[in-house]
Amino acid sequence: MLKAQVFQISRREEADRHLHLLCFIAHQFYRLQDTLTDVVLAVVQTVLNTCRRVHKERYYEARLDYRQAVCQFVECVEHGVLRPLETIETLAFHPDLTVQEKVERIQAVFTTDRQPRVEAHAQFVTFHAQVHRDAQDADYYEVFPQQSRRLQNRLADILKVLPFAGDETSPLMAALQSYRAKDGAITQTAPVDFLDEQEQQVVRDADGALRVSLYKALLCVKVAEAIKGGALNLRHSYKYRSLDDYLISKQDWQAKRATYLQRADLTAVADWQSTLTALAHQLDQQYQETNQHILAGANPSIRFRKDGSYLVSTPKADPEDSEPLLGVLPHRRYISLLEVLATVERFTHFVAAFVPWRMKYTRPKPPARTFYAGIIGYGCFIGTHKIASISSGVAESELETTVNSYFTLDNLHSANDRILQFMDQLAVPALYRQPEGLLHTSSDGQKFEVAVDSLHASYSFKYFGHDKGVSAYTFIDMRHFLFHSLVISAAEHEAHYVIDGLMHNDVVKSEIHSTDTGGYSEVLFGVMHLLGFAFAPRIKNFARRDLYAFEKRKHYQAAAYKILPDGVIRPDLIAPQWEDILRFVATIKLKEATASQLFKRLNSYARQHPLYVALKEFGRIPKSDFLLRYIDLVELRQTVEKQLNKGENVHKFSRAVSFGNNQEFLYGEKLEQESAEACRRLIKNAIICWNYLYLSQQIAQAENEERQRELVTALRNGSVVTWQHVNLHGEYDFSDEKLRDSVGLEPPKIAMLNRS
Repeated sequence: MLKAQVFQISRREEADRHLHLLCFIAHQFYRLQDTLTDVVLAVVQTVLNTCRRVHKERYYEARLDYRQAVCQFVECVEHGVLRPLETIETLAFHPDLTVQEKVERIQAVFTTDRQPRVEAHAQFVTFHAQVHRDAQDADYYEVFPQQSRRLQNRLADILKVLPFAGDETSPLMAALQSYRAKDGAITQTAPVDFLDEQEQQVVRDADGALRVSLYKALLCVKVAEAIKGGALNLRHSYKYRSLDDYLISKQDWQAKRATYLQRADLTAVADWQSTLTALAHQLDQQYQETNQHILAGANPSIRFRKDGSYLVSTPKADPEDSEPLLGVLPHRRYISLLEVLATVERFTHFVAAFVPWRMKYTRPKPPARTFYAGIIGYGCFIGTHKIASISSGVAESELETTVNSYFTLDNLHSANDRILQFMDQLAVPALYRQPEGLLHTSSDGQKFEVAVDSLHASYSFKYFGHDKGVSAYTFIDMRHFLFHSLVISAAEHEAHYVIDGLMHNDVVKSEIHSTDTGGYSEVLFGVMHLLGFAFAPRIKNFARRDLYAFEKRKHYQAAAYKILPDGVIRPDLIAPQWEDILRFVATIKLKEATASQLFKRLNSYARQHPLYVALKEFGRIPKSDFLLRYIDLVELRQTVEKQLNKGENVHKFSRAVSFGNNQEFLYGEKLEQESAEACRRLIKNAIICWNYLYLSQQIAQAENEERQRELVTALRNGSVVTWQHVNLHGEYDFSDEKLRDSVGLEPPKIAMLNRS
């Protein structure tokens, strides 16, 4: 509905028009609630970061003054204590002085320079107290009032209108209601029970009066914390409803439990006790197998230190690169990107996947070249307006209408799927699979800056410096099929989105999936296991990760095992939540809600939520089993490494394709960012498909079997993600017509402008 014009809506039948308008209003209302909440969280986080930075700077400035005071005090001690002591010692043992004379002269020594010593000591004590005070949390809140105006300017009106849902009797809800009832005015009777004990003390001055600026700042911070923690939710939102609102309702679950379990293929794990018993046996067997191989010397990759810790080395697998295929693919001439798209369209008919989003669309479908222009404009980050302006054969008005009417996310995903379905039928891609092996997939994120203001973008100094950006999260299988992609905020946890890609695609059915450390969590391990996916992440410093077992550590120490558990699995945390765990997994499997929605809400509750605790505890079982196998099997480590390297190569591919606009996203809206990413993925899939078609033909036309074997070997050892032979940048026109001045510039009449 976002792409429809008013006149287009008015042409609909009355009932249909009103229904679409109501849906549009509801959709915009939900988005508005999400946007306002995003603003609250972003502004509060920025202010918190500023406060921490200012507080830290003040602390270190005070420490510098403290060091100077210490130096002065030490100098004073040397002059005012050590020297007088030497004088006193001389006087005390002087043989020619009487006792009375010694006392008088010693008193004179103490009297001399006494005032500088007292002042230095007092200054030292003052600085010591100040530094100690600056190190306390209470002084941290002194910075807040200075930032309060910034919070009030951005958030005051938002807090008045956001319809929060939560415990109506909670102190925070009482404070919000008071704030709204008084239209944002804070009086001395404002409730403070929502603050902790220390905050209640610092929010009042020495006379007991309420510090209004600090109160408002703390209220905003507490609201943001409650939203993140799930204590405050929104009734009308896509992102910030309560977790239970996303799940299959408890009432439906209880009434149709058997049906849901069957549809979600969860009947085998319906009983928690038998499920945990089977997993306990499997995990114990893996402890035995891994350790027996070590004790028998069958695992030469592992080396133990004196403290019991260990290192695991992994011989590098043969990396895939483009070198073996560079001599096979065209190298004497470049294939234009337009030709690649047109050729792949001839075999896959991916343009047929573009259908108008309006039910009754009377205009004839534009020609394929218009779709190619839209795909290149979006996917190469050139922009549809610019691609129409610099191209011939495509009218800007026709391109704009085509993009508005046909370029929906569903259509773009379907177009990609058509290319994947075609490649899946080819024989050559199967060369990258092991005989009767599992289909291995992986996913990884790549950071890109955003050229315009975008709430969806976030700061990441490591990647963008002081600018904002997003992460394009891409899924690839072992045959180099790019089967899903999405765009997330650069600050979001990639693990939330892993299952979205695996569940979304109907062409590529992953059996084992890998990510790097950013895509891993113990909760994800548990959910992936129940969904039927083998999870094999590459975890940084995996040898330092805690292992768990159902048996205590002593049980394995008695067998002289080298790899021992660090903790014990607690079934008492899992069993009470098993029904909610099944309901959680069934919701994902039946696509009632996306895994990312559930993970983000669940993760915000952290350890407070028993379901989170139970899923994390359950996830430790498959995680420990995987780590034991990862230690034991060098082939597994190499396979994971090899699969993730495919993703790294695709990152270079993405940079090459999106060469326009300094490789920055042109759009601030998440929907358009994902449309651009889907177009870029379509271009990459088209080039990969073209490569497969060309290589298939070369193998089929080989003059003899030896040449066929050479080509097959080159393919297996190389990477089909190769684009050096494709002209991504278009062609230059050096005709006389293009060499003429199209603007009509004249020599300047004044040599220099008058700068006065």
